[in-house]
Amino acid sequence: MLKAVFFDIDDTLYDTSGFAKLARNAALDMMIDAGLPLTTSEAYDLLREIIAQKGSNYDKHFNVLTKTVFGEEKPLLIALGMINYHNVKFALLRPFPRTTSTLIDLTSKGYRLGVISNGITIKQWEKLIRLGIYNFFEEVVTSDEVGFEKPHSRIFEEALNRMGCKAEKSIMIGNKFNEDIMGAVNAGMSAILVNSQLTKEEKDLIEKEKLDVRVIADISDLQKIL
Repeated sequence: MLKAVFFDIDDTLYDTSGFAKLARNAALDMMIDAGLPLTTSEAYDLLREIIAQKGSNYDKHFNVLTKTVFGEEKPLLIALGMINYHNVKFALLRPFPRTTSTLIDLTSKGYRLGVISNGITIKQWEKLIRLGIYNFFEEVVTSDEVGFEKPHSRIFEEALNRMGCKAEKSIMIGNKFNEDIMGAVNAGMSAILVNSQLTKEEKDLIEKEKLDVRVIADISDLQKIL
């Protein structure tokens, strides 16, 4: 019988991609109104390139943006972008509609819940707190503190050790096949893919290797499966 259920955060417990796009566009519009000589579309494409190059956990994307456009950083524009981004982000930050009820249901059935996330520890805790779901999780394990990112087995092993659970009695829920699903499977855990679709190659791999992997359309489906 399963004892521990681990979750990814971004695009698993809440709509990271959707709210991030809205928040970034709002920030860029504010910067453009204050003198950034780009259209919203041009600024957004440039910002995406910077995020892809620097990584989503880098905290000076707007600094790089202004330096790229002007040849130097523009403190006023950077501050306007950062403040508007965070204001919109926090206003929109909500769990997926059935996330909280699913966590309540799993907890009531005796499952122990944890988080395994690639990211900066404080930022991941901040998300869980603002989502209003941090108190459901016994452990929040991040790549920032472990020193290894999913799909490396070390981060999964650390999470299992902290929870005092065996891999074969634990399951990982996430939206990324390689990082969440294969990372967990290679660590000896079961896994469920949510909010994502398998490619033909991924389906073939699951069938060929007879992997303990399932796919669900909504996080609330966990209540039926588990």
